[in-house]
Amino acid sequence: MTRSVWKGPYFVNFPNLKQAIERNIPIKTDVRACTILPSFVGARFLIHNGNKYLPLAVTEDMVGRKLGEFAPTRGRFSYRQTKNK
Repeated sequence: MTRSVWKGPYFVNFPNLKQAIERNIPIKTDVRACTILPSFVGARFLIHNGNKYLPLAVTEDMVGRKLGEFAPTRGRFSYRQTKNK
């Protein structure tokens, strides 16, 4: 279910965003539900996945999506292969 149009996108005000973009410093955040705005393009984020912080460089294609979409919280599953075959 999508968010109501009258509410607008959910985002967090990052006070040092311009300085972080100019100096190429990553912004450390736990807010996975934050919508990526056009002003975030070019910024680098460290997004918490519950265990550690994963790096993310924001591009124009990511605008309108959530920060948490790019930091998976679960590991990939693969079947173990047996050596005896």
